[in-house]
Amino acid sequence: MLIENILLAVTNHYYLRPIKKIIVMDILLLIFGLLLMFLGVIGSFLPILPGPPISWLGLLLLYLTKAIPNDWVFLGITFVIAIVVFVLDYIIPAIGTKKFGGSKAGVIGTTIGLIVALVFPILGVFGIILWPFVGALVGELLNKADQKTALKAAFGSFLGFLTGTFLKFLVGIIFFGLFISKAWVYKEALFPYFN
Repeated sequence: MLIENILLAVTNHYYLRPIKKIIVMDILLLIFGLLLMFLGVIGSFLPILPGPPISWLGLLLLYLTKAIPNDWVFLGITFVIAIVVFVLDYIIPAIGTKKFGGSKAGVIGTTIGLIVALVFPILGVFGIILWPFVGALVGELLNKADQKTALKAAFGSFLGFLTGTFLKFLVGIIFFGLFISKAWVYKEALFPYFN
């Protein structure tokens, strides 16, 4: 409400009154859409946030503005992509673990390792790569697997995790690029005061 009041105060010129509500709403949708795009990219690495669906919501908010024409085919295709990647994120680590002879404990260990890497960034960026592997290895060893099998299963779980994360990140960045590109094309309609 505060942001809307500030934007209304800035746009309170007599010749802009008919369009000021539309512009204020468009700017708010653009800002919230941009925040969702950032959150979607961050969600690529955090297991608690569904990155691609959040990024898609950012695209949806952009297309809900009056400045950008609706393209339901584009939104439908990107929605399907977001949902497929979201589902694959849960399937790929399981496939990697099973392919290399692992168990559910390896997948759980990978997730715990990722959470440890994010909460305690001891090794920085390398921690995001190392801790999920260590978690999968510990999970397999606790599951009473021998050391060779545990190492192989941990590698499979880790490989599946990296593949899913990379896929989510790639889709998040592509959606973010589409968001910026579309906002740039319609910048005159979104920001008429700067023309």
